[in-house]
Amino acid sequence: MTQHPGRGPGAWCAGLLLAGVSVVVGCRVADTDGITPVPQLLAFLPWLLAPAGLALLCALLTRWWPGLVWAVAVLGLLAWYLEPYGRADEPDGPPLAGLRVLTANVEFGRGTPALVPVLRDRRPDIVFVQECESRCRATLDRAVGTAYPHRRAVEQDGSRGSLVLSRFPLSAAPGVPGTMGMPGAVADVRGHAVRLQLAHPMPPLPDRIGLWRRELGRLRAFAAADTRTPTILAGDFNASQDHAAFRHILDAGLSDAARLAGHDRTPSWPSRTASVIGAQIDHVLVSRDFTATDARFLRLTGTDHRALVVDLTLHRRT
Repeated sequence: MTQHPGRGPGAWCAGLLLAGVSVVVGCRVADTDGITPVPQLLAFLPWLLAPAGLALLCALLTRWWPGLVWAVAVLGLLAWYLEPYGRADEPDGPPLAGLRVLTANVEFGRGTPALVPVLRDRRPDIVFVQECESRCRATLDRAVGTAYPHRRAVEQDGSRGSLVLSRFPLSAAPGVPGTMGMPGAVADVRGHAVRLQLAHPMPPLPDRIGLWRRELGRLRAFAAADTRTPTILAGDFNASQDHAAFRHILDAGLSDAARLAGHDRTPSWPSRTASVIGAQIDHVLVSRDFTATDARFLRLTGTDHRALVVDLTLHRRT
């Protein structure tokens, strides 16, 4: 019996692969994060090129022409969405101050010993540390407390503790409420006020998608509440540029410093596989008062996140 083109196992394989990828790409097109498992898969959107490419090959080998057209369309959309999202225009005003910012999730404090030499070597001016519990705070106080005399903290244990260290004077500011600590402050950067906010919303666990969206929404509200004061919003966002909830934060007037420095798709998590496959969920977002001249993702022993260091220049707004 002659097998009809498009009706063999290869065509079924292509159809199943394309159906799964199409759901995720469709949510990206519709500017929504959908329901589990779509938010989790959106974090790895660039790597969906692999199953889509395999589906294209299967459709071609089985001469399933509708599947071939389907696969080409999906691959075209994926390629389109590989482009970085958000504005990349630079401020026109003269430079006022340069500063280096570091953010690191130390995974329940386990990455703190590896963070200390990085702070001594890189000498960032402002440091955002997520999952910094009591031992983490004590270690950083002993090791670099003199270099960072100003700090704001949510003093809790486990993943709820967070810390902002600064060489610049800090004044108190209300943090963003969340399941995990997200302290805020206003820094005096050589005479210029800069809003600081640590980000660490709930991850998109299958039973916590609504909470994840709400906490990212609160970060967007923080960004939109004051668009006149220079702002730095940094931390582990548990979201990438392929998540609608994260793009809405960028739409509030912020830019991703890694993108400005040419590293818009460099993975930061999970650090053990980031050189092969991963997602950029650790970010330093800045208002339009800043330019970014460099961004580096650094491996820290003991944590599943890479630290991110960015060099910024604050400009006078015109």
